[in-house]
Amino acid sequence: MDMPRDTLSEVSDDALLLLFAQGDSDASRVLTARLLPRVYHQARRMLGDQSEAEDVAQDAMMRLWRMAPDWEQGGAKVTTWLYRVTANLCTDRLRKRRSTGLDDVEEPADPAPGAEQRLQTRARADALQQALDSLPERQRQAVVLRHIEGLSNPEIAEIMEISTEAVESLTARGKRALAAVFAGRRDELGIAEDD
Repeated sequence: MDMPRDTLSEVSDDALLLLFAQGDSDASRVLTARLLPRVYHQARRMLGDQSEAEDVAQDAMMRLWRMAPDWEQGGAKVTTWLYRVTANLCTDRLRKRRSTGLDDVEEPADPAPGAEQRLQTRARADALQQALDSLPERQRQAVVLRHIEGLSNPEIAEIMEISTEAVESLTARGKRALAAVFAGRRDELGIAEDD
């Protein structure tokens, strides 16, 4: 039995997944609208490629729908499970890239916006992505989940299957490495000292 859409927006992810498993199509639409953008952004930051991120996000959501009938409420949060799946899919793609060689991977298209502010925003985003790409894989994953996706250290620990202390160490080392990368580029990127 389908629930009214306005009611579904207040329902938890777990409950929506269970409703979907019972055949509620509105539940899948609400849950997709809620989770797909987050999964896409996580994949985009980890992979640095829009097309690959879209593929990973779709694959992660398909896996969620396939496992919905077996979902046990009260276990891991749906978002935690989904972030872990997304991280694993990204890791697999990054490993494949290494085996094919970076020269074989096409450079993403660089759109040329007209306004100066949009150019600077884009330069900052590109610089951030390049800096993230320079981090070791586990540091990058921890930094993206903590500082870009806004997850808590315990959530990240569960996703990455490591201790909270290990998450804190990875994010601290990642932040220091990023700060070092940006130290000499503040003027170029228009970043104030307190940013």
